[in-house]
Amino acid sequence: MSSSNNTNKTNVPEAKEAMNRFKMEVANEIGVPLSEGYNGNLTSAQAGSVGGYMVKKMIEEQEKKMAGK
Repeated sequence: MSSSNNTNKTNVPEAKEAMNRFKMEVANEIGVPLSEGYNGNLTSAQAGSVGGYMVKKMIEEQEKKMAGK
């Protein structure tokens, strides 16, 4: 896969830092030892749990907004 096909890009560049903070916050909440930079020491399950939990939290937040809360 070439770098031009990288799907790990933030669609809104200004949100990149906020997404990084969110990722670190989620990793801390679920006990995954995520660090800035290289994280090749994590298992696939650990890395996947961070992304999965991020999505869960984003969906919950959107549902609250849609419900007017």
